[in-house]
Amino acid sequence: MNRMLLTALVVGTIGLTGAAQAAGDAAAGKAKATSCGMCHGATGGGTQMGPKLAGGDQAKFIQAMNDYKSGKKDNAMMKNAAGQLSPDDIANLAAYYASLK
Repeated sequence: MNRMLLTALVVGTIGLTGAAQAAGDAAAGKAKATSCGMCHGATGGGTQMGPKLAGGDQAKFIQAMNDYKSGKKDNAMMKNAAGQLSPDDIANLAAYYASLK
């Protein structure tokens, strides 16, 4: 019984940590997004060089950035850009771009 309770507590804590990370701070994301604007547009509307990010799903953004970071998604420029971001930076960018129309 105690082992099951401990397992549930650990899993619940991990889940809460992930949810907190996914929440992000849109204002901090906006400040971090300046370098993204070169390819994705100043407000994330997309350009010929990069797709639209504005209004996107936060979880999908976070997953994509982590996939670029790990090399699962193959794009040298994005791997370099994502590699310079912390998990908090990624969550903040996700919140910022999700807040845009």
